[in-house]
Amino acid sequence: MNYKITSNTALIIIDVQQGFDDPKWGQRNNPNAEDNISRLISFWRNTKRPIIHIQHCSIESDSPLRPNQPGVEFKQEAMPIKGEQVFEKSVNSAFIGTNLESHLRENGIKKIVIAGLTTDHCVSTTTRMAGNLGFEVLLVSDATATFDRLGPDGKEYKAEDIFAIHIASLHGEFCNVVSTVSLTSLI
Repeated sequence: MNYKITSNTALIIIDVQQGFDDPKWGQRNNPNAEDNISRLISFWRNTKRPIIHIQHCSIESDSPLRPNQPGVEFKQEAMPIKGEQVFEKSVNSAFIGTNLESHLRENGIKKIVIAGLTTDHCVSTTTRMAGNLGFEVLLVSDATATFDRLGPDGKEYKAEDIFAIHIASLHGEFCNVVSTVSLTSLI
């Protein structure tokens, strides 16, 4: 994969929404993810590269990410501005039920950079689909995070372990994993 960031490389920010601050999610890893996401957004804006925001609009009745609830709103660090594309989704992949793929292709975007929440759900699913659809994908590991999870066997899995396993399984197969600092040095 060519790590070079072109002027047409899109930054896709996934589900950086207030609902993920709800205590219902439990313990989280990478408390600096939003700071790194904010750095990426600033960098992309300063270099006039395309930014795409993905907003999860849950259909689950108990989700803090439901439409018409405060949790569906973007966090301040990732607030879209005029001219930045926003796609709403209700499933884990930003490509399902949206015009994301056609938007990228119509705009000649072949390389994308992904950051957001959560590593093992919407970030992973979108990264996998993007790779399968033929896009060149860079995943910014320190600009994503996840939460502790309870397995079907009742065992609790720590967020840091889930994060590490997902990053490892994505790298080299569906994307190349980079850090915020290494990514911005490629430009």
